[in-house]
Amino acid sequence: MKILFLLFPLILLLVQGAAGSSLAPTNKEQCEKEQGYCGFLKCSGPFLVVGKCSRFFFCCKP
Repeated sequence: MKILFLLFPLILLLVQGAAGSSLAPTNKEQCEKEQGYCGFLKCSGPFLVVGKCSRFFFCCKP
């Protein structure tokens, strides 16, 4: 019975992580479709990282 108290929060964390993972762009086409650009390792200026284009390229949007 004590294991349920440990298992329930773990399941909630897994579900929460899976829910948000599909919102960010995961490739170059999705990034450009959302008016972003792919920057190497970081975003310059007022742009923020909002997803990934590939292994070393991140999707940047203002």
